[in-house]
Amino acid sequence: MVASLACHRHNGGVIHDLIIIGGGINGCAIAREAAINGLSVLLVERDDIASHTSSASTGLIHGGLRYLEYREFRLVREALQERERLLHAAPHLIAPMRFVLPHEHSIRPWWLVRLGLLLYDRLGGRISLPRSRGLRRDDSAYRAPLRHRGKGFVYSDCRVDDARLTLANALDAAQHGAAIRTRTAAIAAQRSGATWQVALSDGTQESGRALVNAAGPWVAETLGLIGVQSRSGVRLIRGSHIIVPRLYEGDHAYMLQQPDRRIVFALPYQRRWTVIGTTDIAVDRPEDAGISPAETAYLCAAASSAFTTAVTPTDIIASYSGVRSLYDDGASESRAVTRDYVLELDRDGPPALSVFGGKITTARHLAETAFDRLAPAMGWMRGKSSRGLAFPGGDIADFAAFLADVAHRWPFLGAERALRMARAYGTMLHAMLAQVASEAQMGMAFGAGFTEIEAHWMHEREFALTAQDCLMRRSKLGLAMTDKERAAFRHWWNDAYLSTQPA
Repeated sequence: MVASLACHRHNGGVIHDLIIIGGGINGCAIAREAAINGLSVLLVERDDIASHTSSASTGLIHGGLRYLEYREFRLVREALQERERLLHAAPHLIAPMRFVLPHEHSIRPWWLVRLGLLLYDRLGGRISLPRSRGLRRDDSAYRAPLRHRGKGFVYSDCRVDDARLTLANALDAAQHGAAIRTRTAAIAAQRSGATWQVALSDGTQESGRALVNAAGPWVAETLGLIGVQSRSGVRLIRGSHIIVPRLYEGDHAYMLQQPDRRIVFALPYQRRWTVIGTTDIAVDRPEDAGISPAETAYLCAAASSAFTTAVTPTDIIASYSGVRSLYDDGASESRAVTRDYVLELDRDGPPALSVFGGKITTARHLAETAFDRLAPAMGWMRGKSSRGLAFPGGDIADFAAFLADVAHRWPFLGAERALRMARAYGTMLHAMLAQVASEAQMGMAFGAGFTEIEAHWMHEREFALTAQDCLMRRSKLGLAMTDKERAAFRHWWNDAYLSTQPA
């Protein structure tokens, strides 16, 4: 059990055990970890949940095969173990995927790649995914899209909806009592006696016994806001992706080695497109999150050199970029900067914990470590572990059987929409569609299979406050809708929820 009370009264106001600044994957995971252990938690995010880096990843839950090259063995081991845990905790959001790695001897010798894959298969302990193997001559589906069909390898990792996994952490935190306040920025913070006093952009002030700076690319800016000196540095690295019409059939992905020793992935995206990325470009500001012409050219060239279908900038239907906040380990090249995380605890008064680095795969473990770092200073005792705890909607033993049940219960959804909704909501779909027996009861249709019942759910259950929250983070359906459909949805949303719109 937790040694402190869930919350405390001070001069008529509530004192939270923990105030978290930042609604990306790390902040939401820490909120979840603290809330399931009975703490009073307030998370504030100036934009939307996963509105920046945590919705701009390649969308992988993986050990990080390439990190072995930099001898990041502990990080890879931890990430592989987390991959297994997350696969069982969120089987609706996370799915196994086979990756094809064409061999490029001039970049890395065959024996080195094979040795790395053998290590990758074993470093995380017991796994449920298929192990790696060589690319065989009869692997026609894997070989057919490739320009050069020589040697190669096949290995396993997982694909994830990054924004919805971040949201799942926030939802679980809220279900365990945490307060999640989006479109609410921390504008000032100072220590006052035994508490932090945090002024928020909505004009309120909150008190907390401890504070977490999980602001991602804005971690250094937030250190200045809270008046904490840091020993750690941060490197801001932009990763960009392009989305193009589907380059190949199948549910597998490709890991493409580049002449500069970087890695570019090509993965199925929303079943109709291919996403290609990512880049590693050093930037000076978190706001530098737009893809550059040079990055576009680089990704087009990487795909064109690998696949029989050439990719040009005119093929791109969308692109996205995120700025990753990485711990500055002194590496000379952006691609070599560690993806490990560092937690820095300042105890000059009420504790402040700042998060540097990290990756979506290890966010749960980071949160567990963050709780354990704060616990001795705060007198907290761990009461529950998140290791075996399913995420909301994730209590699914067999996803294929679950999907078949969804298709049987609501046949009017159709195969494509049933799969999309089963993936997005998992068993929460039963609550959403409990009173729905026909397409008409789904409400107004906005296009791309998106209807009124989902929009209401996103607003009422998932913290969505704008049309963009729904179309580009709670779902990616905005990509499949026409300009007219998107405009019509924004008009409907503003009419339905005008009073909830941010100023």
